[in-house]
Amino acid sequence: MKTFSFHAVAGLFSFALATLSLSTAARAAAVDVGSPAPSWKLTDMSGKTISSDDFKGKVVVIDFWATWCPPCIGEIPGYIELQKKYADEGLVFIGLSVDQAGPEVVNKFIADHHVNYDVALADEKTQAAFGGFDAIPTTFVIDRTGHIANMKTGSMREAAFEALLEPLLKKG
Repeated sequence: MKTFSFHAVAGLFSFALATLSLSTAARAAAVDVGSPAPSWKLTDMSGKTISSDDFKGKVVVIDFWATWCPPCIGEIPGYIELQKKYADEGLVFIGLSVDQAGPEVVNKFIADHHVNYDVALADEKTQAAFGGFDAIPTTFVIDRTGHIANMKTGSMREAAFEALLEPLLKKG
């Protein structure tokens, strides 16, 4: 008989609960690759207002994630490295946390993991603007013209994600 640790079971339960709570979030029309990216405006974790208008002409990665999501956490070190490597070429990461435990949890995560890009709490309006989704991480890549160039659900290795971004960065 196979046994599971408490942490493994708790992690699976959290993921299932997250998937259920995300699936009940407000829904809007699907956002498809090639379509214009939705407009959004949020307050980041430092209290600064950020919006889609701030990043016109940049390659923007919008990552919907949570502090308790293992695949989300697994991608963040790669995002930090890619932000460092390509910031001067116009790459911008925006982390939109779907955590419901409040900003203290997200701010602690940001500090503990040395996140070097803007992070905000994703509200239902913003989630709906991106078409709603059933699982996290859900990530959208927006090209310099403001169109959805790629979207993915689930994690991706850093090298594969970098290969996806490089052609978009060269078009600048």
